[in-house]
Amino acid sequence: MMTTLIDAPSLASRLDRGSVRVFDVRHDLANPAAGWLAHRESRVPGAVFLDMDADLSGTRTSGNGRHPLPDRAAFHTLMCEAGVGEDDLVVAYDAQAGAMAARLWWMMRWLGHARVAVLDGGWQAWRSAGLPVEDVALTQVRELPGECSRPLPLGDSLVGAVDADALVTNLETAEWLVLDARAKARYLGEIEPMDPVAGHIPGALNRPHTTNLDAGGRFKTADALRREFGALMDGRDPIDVVHQCGSGITACHNLIAMEHAGLHGSRLYPGSWSEWCSDPLRPVA
Repeated sequence: MMTTLIDAPSLASRLDRGSVRVFDVRHDLANPAAGWLAHRESRVPGAVFLDMDADLSGTRTSGNGRHPLPDRAAFHTLMCEAGVGEDDLVVAYDAQAGAMAARLWWMMRWLGHARVAVLDGGWQAWRSAGLPVEDVALTQVRELPGECSRPLPLGDSLVGAVDADALVTNLETAEWLVLDARAKARYLGEIEPMDPVAGHIPGALNRPHTTNLDAGGRFKTADALRREFGALMDGRDPIDVVHQCGSGITACHNLIAMEHAGLHGSRLYPGSWSEWCSDPLRPVA
């Protein structure tokens, strides 16, 4: 059962089976329309587009971050309407080496659906393998299949999440190791292109999500990732690791990397830095 990564040839060999659902989650944080425009032009055959802002995020307030989680029941209905059934393998891909696709991976596990994987290497790996694409231009109107004919149970969450209050408490207890998936310059507060405050959560360590990739833009081997995360964990149990980033997206890349490495049970802070820094009473390093 695929539960973390799938390579392009393996996905291609499964496309003619009725139990695979492919989702295109290409997204550009600086240009939110770019993903849909790319999907309109060319896509993995049969792929359905999901928008990071409209489909994989909920309603924003002044204090819940840039990409808050949507209502869990509403997201379940959306995936049911997108044609996902109980026994389907859900595959997510993007053009950022899994940085966006990992969010859908985490959210499907949040629904209790274990059969989900990220296309290793993403859109680029699919194209470089010379695999078929669907390049009939789509209309400007995006539509989901809109049917729930195949039951998708809403099960117990397979993933853990923590909120800002818990991390405020953690400043004193140090119960969890917090890993920040942002680029080093953002972690250090040298630059901040997305949020109004620069810096990081006190005590957090930096693990840029790009560190999970090899020179070809694919995930490193499980052994290599296990060694690297093990060095950061310094004897801690994986369940005591909390991942965060700017808005709860690329943190999922670190989370899937740990799962791929056999380090199971780490958690996500969905609000991440954009939520944390929205409250001036929370300390900043």
